[in-house]
Amino acid sequence: MNDLKKVFSFARAYRKDFAIAVALVCIETVFEMIIPLIMTDIVDVGVPAHDIPYLLLQGGKMAVCAALSLICGLGYAGFAARAAYGFGAALRQAQYEKLQEYSFSNLDRFSTSSLVTRMTTDVTVMQNAVNGGLRPLVRSPIMLGLGIAMSFMLNGRLAFVFIFTAPVLGIILALIVHKVAPLYSRQQKAVDHVNRQVQETLTAIRAVKAFVRGEYKEEQFETVNNELADVSRTTFGHAVLNLPAFQTVMYMAVVLLMWNGGNYILRGSMTVGELTAFLSYVLQVMNSLMMISNVFLMLTRSLASAGRIREVLEEKVSLESPKSPLREVPDGGITFENVSFKYYRGAEKYALSHVDLHINAGETVGIIGGTGSAKSTLVQLIPRLYDAVEGRVSVGGHDVREYDLSILRDAVGIVLQKNVLFSGTVRENLLWGNPDADDRELWDACSKACADEFLRNMPKGLDTDLGQGGVTVSGGQKQRLCIARTLLRNPKILIFDDSTSAVDTATEARIRRALATLDHVTKIIIAQRVTSVMEADKIVILDDGRIHAVGTHQELLKSDPIYQEIYESQMKSQNRPEHQEEGGVVCG
Repeated sequence: MNDLKKVFSFARAYRKDFAIAVALVCIETVFEMIIPLIMTDIVDVGVPAHDIPYLLLQGGKMAVCAALSLICGLGYAGFAARAAYGFGAALRQAQYEKLQEYSFSNLDRFSTSSLVTRMTTDVTVMQNAVNGGLRPLVRSPIMLGLGIAMSFMLNGRLAFVFIFTAPVLGIILALIVHKVAPLYSRQQKAVDHVNRQVQETLTAIRAVKAFVRGEYKEEQFETVNNELADVSRTTFGHAVLNLPAFQTVMYMAVVLLMWNGGNYILRGSMTVGELTAFLSYVLQVMNSLMMISNVFLMLTRSLASAGRIREVLEEKVSLESPKSPLREVPDGGITFENVSFKYYRGAEKYALSHVDLHINAGETVGIIGGTGSAKSTLVQLIPRLYDAVEGRVSVGGHDVREYDLSILRDAVGIVLQKNVLFSGTVRENLLWGNPDADDRELWDACSKACADEFLRNMPKGLDTDLGQGGVTVSGGQKQRLCIARTLLRNPKILIFDDSTSAVDTATEARIRRALATLDHVTKIIIAQRVTSVMEADKIVILDDGRIHAVGTHQELLKSDPIYQEIYESQMKSQNRPEHQEEGGVVCG
């Protein structure tokens, strides 16, 4: 129940709507409970006496009660809908805002598809629980209490039927809930699996088509789709047993009441009107019990979703600003002091081990190494995308953990290995770097990133729509736009994580020359090509998460065997005739 308590705390803003909705349900139920009493007088008084005016009067009372009940029901629907959908919106907003606080390590705990399901399907389940469950939750206890009271008032002996039927119905409900509760959790996980397959296929649809693997992905989707269908079929197969079981008990009770009630009428101890009213109350009591059982089933499903939502909201953010943070980064100097790092506390092997490195403010540093040597991991510690497990990372002479996170990350511009553009125009994407930048600043950044050469050929220039995720531009053009966006931040530290891999060597050289003019900015360039880092002030060679060597191009070329091997293999490749021919092509 703590899960429900946490989730429903976001409904506080709609307490007034909830209160009015509950009041309207109570009034509606009272009017409905009055109708059988009026009907008793019609059957016992009006019909035997053939008193038409009396029948019309009582019928009018019944019509008024029905009309008022209808008005209250309509009013309830409006207030309940506003409360339910407002609550759903608040819940989605809270999860979305929490996600913005997550560090990379927090995001590693949840799959993207699971987070999407938690913000959509699970919130919809909670929303429907409020919209569809509030009325029976309030109405059923009132109907149950008044119905039993009225039944005992009309005939205490017949009313004892509830003493026998209620335990039977309670046992049936308990068995169904016990069986269905774990199935709802399995069902939501199956939805996660379906969403994951859809997300992966849509994200990599070009690769799927290029490798002609459509049938393989269809088979994978069929597997998870059938998993969802099977668990849903099993879940609802047990849940729907609720209705026939309750109806069986209810109609058996009605048959027994008719039998005994008929005998009472024949003996003169009960009137036809009283039996009619009694049966109406019995049906209302049974319906209220059935509604209560449906509410229990709905709450059972809501508990599964509430638990998943609570996990997102109560996830402890692993990276936070200190209580009294530094609010200014003095310069772009960087120091790694015996730094070790692993992505999971329980991991046996460290991704980085005992790294000691100092980078002076304004220096240009190249980082090269084989695949899996932890080059990206190293630079992600600088803006605190992750925290070092051991050792200390300093920027501007202070431990990165002493800074306000937003201040630190504003001072560190990083172009990640995976280039990301958002739906919208070129201008809208560039303004992520600096929302206040004018056209002159935008074009200046584009010029440094060599993006102006293709933007000027576009009909709308900066206002060209990039489509979803930048599908209208090539890989090299994406990289250059991402570089321009980062330059607009005017950071003290610039990190390029293999961010010119899709750019031809001539364009890359122009970008390097433009970056060289930023002498006050510390530049870290991760690259696969030696030519990308040859002109750096120093080059760091990483090997299996450790620093193998540090030096200038000339120093490493003379003394380091790994660097010599990389250099010779790449230079030989570039000297091949076919490579020279390809190298002359300007990509992007």
